[in-house]
Amino acid sequence: MTHVEYDGEAHSSYNELRMTPAHNVLSSRIKVTPAVPVYTYEDYWGTKVSAFDVSEPHRSLTVEAVSRVETSGRRKPRLALVDPDPSLGELLSRTPMTAINPDLEDLARTQAVGRDPHETAEAISELVAARVEYMPGSTGVQTSAQEAWDLGQGVCQDMAQLTAGLLRAAGLPARYVSGYLHPRPSAEIGEPVVGQSHAWVEYWAGEWLPLDPTNRTYVGEAHVVVARGRDYSDVPPLKGIYQGPPESRQEITVTVTRLGPA
Repeated sequence: MTHVEYDGEAHSSYNELRMTPAHNVLSSRIKVTPAVPVYTYEDYWGTKVSAFDVSEPHRSLTVEAVSRVETSGRRKPRLALVDPDPSLGELLSRTPMTAINPDLEDLARTQAVGRDPHETAEAISELVAARVEYMPGSTGVQTSAQEAWDLGQGVCQDMAQLTAGLLRAAGLPARYVSGYLHPRPSAEIGEPVVGQSHAWVEYWAGEWLPLDPTNRTYVGEAHVVVARGRDYSDVPPLKGIYQGPPESRQEITVTVTRLGPA
């Protein structure tokens, strides 16, 4: 649930949501308060987007997204001969959020020497995990991959963007993935657990394969994919503009419940 409180009265707002999971969705609904019609479409990267406008005066905005999804365990990568794919050019290109300096690009390329694509991706993921300490509050949504590397601290967003930048420099198309992570997969069936928004990466090696550099782990049953893109700017859960007071506060809560055995 996302709750926005304005310091005064907002006269109108125009919003996009990326909160509906991308795979194996059994059911899904989005409730907006104040109540308004919600329209859905698929964006350029294949993410389901819910859009709505609030034209009446309001002091707060609440969005509740509830979904039931079926997740699966880690898929073992297969070795494949990877030919250049022109359609993936955008996911080989740097963006302002994933750009790294020439020295760091050289370091990325050295990770590919003598390694197949899967070994290269794992080496880069481990390089990021070893360099960047997970530190909530140390960075913001505008922090770039290079800044996170230089600082040596960051959150999952920074580690995913940095990993994507390094993978691209090493010649592997990579995309940024946002979603949710169940922090305690061993929780009892039916037990609600406070979860969290999360970010990781997928790289192309004949198929898309995921890696979670923040947790130094493979992506599996605990991960729920919501959106994909070049970097965070393509996948924010809530994006919009409003007419009203200059200040607002946002509170986000995520609850995850296991409904069946792992």
